Amino acid sequence: MPVAKLTVEISISHALSLKDRRQVVRSLKDKLRHNFNVSVAELDDASLWNRAVLGIVALSSSASYLAGQMQEIDKSVHRLAESLSAEVIDSYVEQVEF
Repeated sequence: MPVAKLTVEISISHALSLKDRRQVVRSLKDKLRHNFNVSVAELDDASLWNRAVLGIVALSSSASYLAGQMQEIDKSVHRLAESLSAEVIDSYVEQVEF
């Protein structure tokens, strides 16, 4: 069964506190979970207020479906980040077959 992981690094330039950072990250996580039914987690230690790394994971019986879903999620992350005054610095997909 294929599993795909999208790792996204986000810059939150307007964040002046941990609270500002959490607001953006929580909003992104909630919207992605709701829209795509995926698992989303923070992968960094939150020591920097203006940066965040998210891991988004999905699994399916079809590798081609997962590849398409990850592309749609990546596009959505870029749109959502822009709407929250954040910027996606880097994103990449890893796919593993079990």
